[in-house]
Amino acid sequence: MILDDFKLDGKVAIVTGCNTGLGQGMALALAEAGADIFGVYNSGTGDTPELVEKLGRKFVGYQANLSDSSVVQGIVDAALKTYGHIDILVNNAGTIRREDSVNFSEKDWDDVINVNLKSLFFLTQACGKHFIAQKSGKVINVASMLSFQGGIRVPSYTAAKSGVKGITMTLANEWAKFGVNVNSIAPGYMSTNNTAAIRADKDRNEAILDRIPQGRWGSPDDMKGAVVFLASKASDYVNGFTLAVDGGWLGR
Repeated sequence: MILDDFKLDGKVAIVTGCNTGLGQGMALALAEAGADIFGVYNSGTGDTPELVEKLGRKFVGYQANLSDSSVVQGIVDAALKTYGHIDILVNNAGTIRREDSVNFSEKDWDDVINVNLKSLFFLTQACGKHFIAQKSGKVINVASMLSFQGGIRVPSYTAAKSGVKGITMTLANEWAKFGVNVNSIAPGYMSTNNTAAIRADKDRNEAILDRIPQGRWGSPDDMKGAVVFLASKASDYVNGFTLAVDGGWLGR
């Protein structure tokens, strides 16, 4: 039965930025589908552990600051020590800085690139070695609408998310022959901590809503179907693709 292909029973998923927003929503979705979670967070797990465990799945947290890519091997080693294997990697952790490009600082550039692109690549590389050895694995990167568009006042974020889309294609080209799938999800305008300032700006908020065909901001729940699909057997012949979950934004 086709629905069986979406089950993740016995799988282990690393989810970065698992404590809130989209990361929490995706961690819960994977747990609902049967996976145990190794959740990576920068400061506090929030209520994610309790919510995962209520679903009957295991949650183990690991604190790491992904602005420093030297932490990534420790994440993979700890996940393997805890569970014995890894089957899914969700690269969700990210940060953003907003400033006119003409005034954008090198620190704001580095802060975003280090988390959103550099550590994402090296964590994927570390997991990829394990996936290649076991001849299976699912990598799900979190891209953005700004993987396709330029955005306003977020040059480092746009550069990083464009890079995420490119890395997704590159790694799929190299790793597909080993049974490893590398894909991305590009969320549209989602109601999360990162967009609080935009939603609080009445004019900007209305302009965004006018552009979304479905007429609303997305929520973490809107990511659930996409992440389970890309983590499951149902997507075994999907590779190198960036799936927009955007309420129709890119179609306008």
